[in-house]
Amino acid sequence: MTAFTEREPLTLTRRQWSQWAAAAALGGLTGTALAQDAKYPAKAIRLVIPFTPGGSADILGRAIGHELTLAWGQSVVPENVAGAGGSIGADRVAKAGADGYTLLMGHVGTLAVTPTLYPKLPYDPIKSFTPLAWVARVPNVLVVHPSLPVHDLASFISYAKANPGAVNFSSGGNGSAAHMTMAYLSLQAGLKMQHVPYKGTAPAVNDLVAGQVQALFTGIPAVLAQIRAGQIKAIAVSSPQRIPALSNVPTVAEAGLPGFEADQWYGVVGPANMPANVVARINQQINASLKSPAILERLQSEGAQPMPSTPKVFGDLIAKDLARWRKVIIDSKMTL
Repeated sequence: MTAFTEREPLTLTRRQWSQWAAAAALGGLTGTALAQDAKYPAKAIRLVIPFTPGGSADILGRAIGHELTLAWGQSVVPENVAGAGGSIGADRVAKAGADGYTLLMGHVGTLAVTPTLYPKLPYDPIKSFTPLAWVARVPNVLVVHPSLPVHDLASFISYAKANPGAVNFSSGGNGSAAHMTMAYLSLQAGLKMQHVPYKGTAPAVNDLVAGQVQALFTGIPAVLAQIRAGQIKAIAVSSPQRIPALSNVPTVAEAGLPGFEADQWYGVVGPANMPANVVARINQQINASLKSPAILERLQSEGAQPMPSTPKVFGDLIAKDLARWRKVIIDSKMTL
């Protein structure tokens, strides 16, 4: 939208007002709109993280909450509310007041996978929430315990095929992104493996390191330290391109399954029907925080890719992946 100068008339046409309103809803606030929501935030904000501490959602949620606290001078308090693939925490936010003081660290599992796996969820991933900001894309990495006699994706697939049901893989829970990504790989490669769900990513990683399970396909932030320490081996990443944090690890597509892509994503949503000016203010500040050198370095060092965008772009992503993972669940005949 073209900015108005002092030489332009002060009277706006109906079309111009419509353009202004659309821009405000997408994060392009003018000084007038900023003045209207200058009181937000006037108190602490609760950021619900629907998983246990230590996983990617927790790492990224706390990072973005810290940046918002610094920018606004009001505490953004992270609260871990785990259970049922993230649906317990999500439902709590869906039923909260739409004033911007209770937000959810949304995740591909909670918003795009769980609705198909749990058909009787008390919330609708589209109708119950207001998309606010896409925070990051997090490629998944396939990691194995060093005792497993494999060194790349091809040997992993060969071993799993030669030993059907013998490979145990962990995840952060039924319907979690780690569960879905391995199910997608199994579907594409024709594998039969044993799923061992945990109550969160951290215990799933801990038991992989301890050798209680043999494999895990989860977000890079949750396992990067263990990979660098040599406690587990990285086999392949789920993204279309290699990741700077693991530049020597090939993509699944490079390693023999063309077209494979199964990244996780994270973003902030709030209850449905939040005021447009509050939506825009949150979106604007999160986007600004994602471009700051401090959080940019933090996210990239964790293997996460910042994704500043508009609420609409994030909402479209949720809808697209909801349809995509529904197909994977149906095709793989997955049930809980």
